[in-house]
Amino acid sequence: MIGGGPAGLIAAEAMAQAGLRVQVFERMPSPARKLLMAGRGGLNITHSEPLERFRARYGEAAGWLAPYLDAFPPSALIAWCAQLGQETFIGSSGRVFPKTMKASPLLRAWLNRLDGLGVRMSLRSEWRGWAAEDGALVFANGNTFKADATVLALGGASWPRLGADGGWTALLPDIKIAPLQPANCGFRIGWSEIFRRQHAGAPLKRIALQFNGESLRGEAVITSEGIEGGAIYALSARLREAIARDGEANVFVDLRPDMTLDELSEKLDGPRRGATLSNFLRKSASLPPVGIGLVQEALHSGADGSRLAALVKAVPLRLTAPFTLARAISTAGGIARTELDEHLMLRRRPGVFVAGEMLDWEAPTGGYLLQACFATGLAAGRGAIGWLSAN
Repeated sequence: MIGGGPAGLIAAEAMAQAGLRVQVFERMPSPARKLLMAGRGGLNITHSEPLERFRARYGEAAGWLAPYLDAFPPSALIAWCAQLGQETFIGSSGRVFPKTMKASPLLRAWLNRLDGLGVRMSLRSEWRGWAAEDGALVFANGNTFKADATVLALGGASWPRLGADGGWTALLPDIKIAPLQPANCGFRIGWSEIFRRQHAGAPLKRIALQFNGESLRGEAVITSEGIEGGAIYALSARLREAIARDGEANVFVDLRPDMTLDELSEKLDGPRRGATLSNFLRKSASLPPVGIGLVQEALHSGADGSRLAALVKAVPLRLTAPFTLARAISTAGGIARTELDEHLMLRRRPGVFVAGEMLDWEAPTGGYLLQACFATGLAAGRGAIGWLSAN
């Protein structure tokens, strides 16, 4: 088992429960570092929405991921957490969290279970491919290991300091791999210096984002380089594609989605009576400083200010590039589905299975990322069991 994240560890668990001797190799000093990082703000383990809607969150990959999600749906992951002594609850948004809100108790219980199953863990072991002479696994420290079957779960390329840097792509030169790209990421915007200085780090709460006719409510954060946050992440795949196609993506921010345009017009489209624009927007539209700053930024960039209410309901933002992979929450791209059989085995390398973010799929935040990592990890582990039984 190469990779000690959720996909790798669930594959190791399945194989060990089937009676196989399992060796996990992890390049970092400890396993599942990204899982622990994800749990710092409350571990969103999965989502409670109906499975049909849940599957649709995976976009173009929904069809081929469906059998793996059906075999290990959110209800199964919740039950698995309970077996480890980690009861869960459903938040107001439908997201599912451990009651402790942390990843560390879950991970400790899981590692104890794996240890009891006889799973061995080799840390600081960076995989470098296969030996030409006998096909043994080769590691950066000079060690080799002859395996009867191998599951690769090396992650994508986001948050590389936690272990997954995408370097594995160079080790599979004969495999078709869609380029690794940032997903659930922020985007660059050419803010003016005064806006950047005054508002970098400010949250945008209770807004709606409009892109290509779609409106999405949520929150975001202004950064010195652009914008990020949940509402942006939910649109990141479409925004990334638009930038790749057109060189930019134009998003509109509704700063008062709780009011209709007519209601806001009654407050804003009359005379200011000597009030500055800032005070007028603050008193009449209850805009926070960052919202006022966005309106002023748009006006300075040439936006039509003749109908102030319309501008507050659709402040234009010009996104020019996604943030780097190192800052992204997850990774798009990976090994093409056509390279794998139904058990997630590489067609060109019998006995080698792949799981998790190495595969070509992406999903929004909300529990969908972890669920697919667990589901594909379990499928790969079961695939290895079946292949060994048949061979």
